[in-house]
Amino acid sequence: MLKRIAAVLLVVLSLTLTGCLGGVVGLKSYINSYDGYQFLYPNGWIPYNASNGPNVVLHDLIEQSENVSVVISPLETSKTLSDLGTPGEVGYKLSKSAIAPSGSGREAELVNAEAREGGGKIYYLLEYIVKLPAQSRHNLASVVISRGKLYTFNVSTTEKRWAKVKNQFQQIIDSFSVY
Repeated sequence: MLKRIAAVLLVVLSLTLTGCLGGVVGLKSYINSYDGYQFLYPNGWIPYNASNGPNVVLHDLIEQSENVSVVISPLETSKTLSDLGTPGEVGYKLSKSAIAPSGSGREAELVNAEAREGGGKIYYLLEYIVKLPAQSRHNLASVVISRGKLYTFNVSTTEKRWAKVKNQFQQIIDSFSVY
């Protein structure tokens, strides 16, 4: 009887663990222990050597315009995200300073802004539609402050592919964490 109960528990546990892993199939882990962050990214994405400031950039080998990046910016004074503003206010500021600054030829529309808590830290999750001269793009960003630095994690694709990758990109943006 005890063996039967143990066998049933083993089957239930293995099915439960398989179900938990099902959400991240096709994603790999990226860990930067020096700068203290981690995230998931799709198989088949490779590093891109960007010289314009991101800490890391990965892009799809096939759909090369799909990418993920992390930008780490020092803060003049140690602040919290709420000191910088609400999710909507920070999202708007980010759109004007980094995503579509004046003279860039880009327009950014903030379509969603919310806060979430994870690991004792507050993250602002931001969603944008970015219009460029030749195409429209869809960006998701996660912003967090840790150790006196502002971390901005961004994942981006063309608007044309957004419907196909939306769920996976949501998993990627939700996976970003600092420690």
